[in-house]
Amino acid sequence: MSKFDPYEHLKILNNEDGTISRLVQFPQKPATGDGELLPGQTVVSKDVTLDATKKTWIRIYRPAKIPSNDNKIARLPLVIYFHAGGWILFNVNDMMNHEATNKLSDEVPAIAVAVNFRLAPETRLPGQYEDAMDALNWVKKQSTDPNGEPWITQYADFSRVFLYGTSCGANIVLNTALRVLDQDISPLTIAGIILCQPFIGGKKRTKSELKMAADMFFPLPVIDLLWELALPKGTDRDHRYCNPLGDEHVKQKMKRLGRCLVIGFGGDPLIDRQQDLVQLMVMQGVMVEARFDDVGFHGIEMIDPRRASAILNFVKEFII
Repeated sequence: MSKFDPYEHLKILNNEDGTISRLVQFPQKPATGDGELLPGQTVVSKDVTLDATKKTWIRIYRPAKIPSNDNKIARLPLVIYFHAGGWILFNVNDMMNHEATNKLSDEVPAIAVAVNFRLAPETRLPGQYEDAMDALNWVKKQSTDPNGEPWITQYADFSRVFLYGTSCGANIVLNTALRVLDQDISPLTIAGIILCQPFIGGKKRTKSELKMAADMFFPLPVIDLLWELALPKGTDRDHRYCNPLGDEHVKQKMKRLGRCLVIGFGGDPLIDRQQDLVQLMVMQGVMVEARFDDVGFHGIEMIDPRRASAILNFVKEFII
């Protein structure tokens, strides 16, 4: 491990000004817009600016054909989604993220709002949590604005809002859900939070971290570097943003969380922490559903379509 270079593993370069250069450009997919449907197109999407000063934006997805009941347009659950990428990589318009959110909107079915939050280290935590709250407040504003975004105002069920995130996105969801407890977001109701392979940590190594320290996809030096790039300067991995299990205030607030789904895999170095999170939630009285599989690794859905479908089925069952 002494010769292992986490920067090389992540395909990034460290710059003197505190930024990083991302050496890999991922294929991207434009939103469909409001234009005419293409043959076989089941979902439409559009991009909306969230905060021009922060350069944040969202991509909204909706089924091309909205279900109806007794000739009345059905209101669909609204899922606010936060992507993976270790805080430092990816955008919602990257092909893999776009296609995954497309399937989410189609198969649940749901109105999906994918948040293109700011990346680290250019923006460190809690900037990503602030972006998440901006997105939630934007949805809240649409819900009461007669001239709001029509895909939200016409089709979303504001009593069924779900926060869903993968890896660092799940960390964003957990922290956002805790922040929401202290705010009035009516008429929105958070009906549940979905934490897929939540990216949490701590200074003391767990058994799974030590066992999988040289994991092919998510080795410990990479995990440590990602936290080093994302956490506020001068803090360490026991900061509550990284280690919510070690913060008494966070643990007390968890008692007020509603329904929660946690998804994880046995080959993930973070599996012990994820299971500890579930155990803590249960002890705090949270209505938590755990879906852990002994086989699989962190980010498996990015390369295994069958696992991606299985995760989507878990999410669909939880939402419906």
